[in-house]
Amino acid sequence: MTATVSRGEETADTPYTVEPLRDPDEIRTILQADRPYAAYALAQLDPQMFKRNEWYRASGPSGTALVLHSRSGIGRALFAVGDPQALDAALKLHPGPRFAFGSLYPEHLPIIERYFVVTRPQTMHRMSITTERFQPVDGPARRLRGRDAPAVNRLYSVEAGPTAYRQNHLEEGVYYGVEADGRLVSIAGTHVASPAEGVAVVGNVFTHPRYRSGGLATATTSAVTQEVLQSCDLVVLTVEEDNEHALRVYDRLGYVTECTIHETPLIRKDPFGLSSLLRRMIAGWRGRGQRKEVLPG
Repeated sequence: MTATVSRGEETADTPYTVEPLRDPDEIRTILQADRPYAAYALAQLDPQMFKRNEWYRASGPSGTALVLHSRSGIGRALFAVGDPQALDAALKLHPGPRFAFGSLYPEHLPIIERYFVVTRPQTMHRMSITTERFQPVDGPARRLRGRDAPAVNRLYSVEAGPTAYRQNHLEEGVYYGVEADGRLVSIAGTHVASPAEGVAVVGNVFTHPRYRSGGLATATTSAVTQEVLQSCDLVVLTVEEDNEHALRVYDRLGYVTECTIHETPLIRKDPFGLSSLLRRMIAGWRGRGQRKEVLPG
């Protein structure tokens, strides 16, 4: 179904059109223009993940935007790219789930804040690496498997709330860890990895406070990077811009900054989604003869 959205008096006569996209090739063409930033979304085109996701394109007088609502991996995610006003049109009808992890450019933040509580507004560096730039670091890291899930959850819970990694998360992703004193003390992994799309997003890097400053994060990140580079030509990660230690680690391995973004947990302000549901119902009724949803400004 297609939605036509009008925005305010200045564009009242020029609607925004919001439509679901279901063709991976069409979506891939849109994302190719900004591959490092769009790495997570590109990985969602993997045949094993694509069916779990929803894609919406908004077009109007100010430009176009693409929104992804992802249900793959260990949680819900929202990815946005394109014109901020077109993004507003898409989110007005399709804000996605109550809780999600958002990836967006800084210029999207004011639009996102209309619909979500942004819990981590600081900017971050999106970094990428290639086989040619990669400088591996030897270390005691080993590949983690499904049977390691309890140890992984214990480690990640040291400085945060409980986590719920399952065996399939470790088997489907790429995770490496270091053990000391009989327990897992350092880990790095992938948010998503798709050899079919040639894309991997490295992350989830964490070392127990008692074992920091010993190069363990470098060793685990190096091991993950080395493995995913064997099957992916686009490998990226994200780090807080004020995390100087982590930036030095990634620079040592050969990562370079591509752009500045926000990655943050999001909480939808409309807890039950009633506002967007009502808009979609009215818009569907207004456009019933055209098989469109029409939402005037």
